[in-house]
Amino acid sequence: MLGVNRQVYYRSIKSRLHKQTVAQKVIVLVRDIRMLMPRLGGKKLYFLLKDKLSLLKVGRDKLFRILKANHMLIIPKRSYHITTDSHHRFRKHRNLVSSMDIEGPESVWVSDITYIGTRTNPSYLALITDAYSKKIVGYDVSKSLSMDGSLRALEMAINNRKYKESPLIHHSDRGLQYCSNEYQRLLENNEIKPSMTEKYDPYENAVAERINGILKQEFSVAQKIQDFKVKKKLVKNAIEIYNNIRPHLSNEMLTPIQMHAQKKIKPKQYKSKKLNNDVIIQL
Repeated sequence: MLGVNRQVYYRSIKSRLHKQTVAQKVIVLVRDIRMLMPRLGGKKLYFLLKDKLSLLKVGRDKLFRILKANHMLIIPKRSYHITTDSHHRFRKHRNLVSSMDIEGPESVWVSDITYIGTRTNPSYLALITDAYSKKIVGYDVSKSLSMDGSLRALEMAINNRKYKESPLIHHSDRGLQYCSNEYQRLLENNEIKPSMTEKYDPYENAVAERINGILKQEFSVAQKIQDFKVKKKLVKNAIEIYNNIRPHLSNEMLTPIQMHAQKKIKPKQYKSKKLNNDVIIQL
């Protein structure tokens, strides 16, 4: 009556039901991972689920279509809070890593402080990240921007050093915390060379900025939690998952822990358009 072959009609119904079943199975797989990493992007989801998706005959493009149809694509959130005070009397050091080719773990550490609090309960996360492996080697959550939090993060990183014989550079912005006598003394006592940004370009400390964004956007460490102890536990859990489970694009999809344990893989590099053409940034 409708000009449609009976077999074609029932075949289309069967095909639609099959697609819906497959999509539901994919959603379950994605939700299991996002229980640990709530805002993990599609590329990394595909990498982690590749074997299971192949059994369902789902490729990367189909995964993205399923995520889009179910409103599960991640839209990046942007927030900005000034944590750097570079107007002080302490010495500011030269940028030693702007054109440096980082070839192994613990050759360059990058440091930064990011805001993770609320108006009523301000809190700050001090991070030290290995520029080669993207492993967070030291961190501290504090209620103020005093240098104490940055010092505790640095002490943790030093205690966690694996390649103690390798020459090491510590790179940061020109904030008061990093230029202070106490911080510089701790670097000097452990034979770590200081390096600092010289221009107002985020590419000069790109790795640190990127890790800040991952923790805040994918792990929601900046969510409005009033209890400070709960906030610290959230940050600790997020960093453990980030270091041990989350694959990193610039690490050839190795986790930071896996990348830190070897020296053969060369990380991806990007050039900054704002800085001179010779400047190479490793993300």
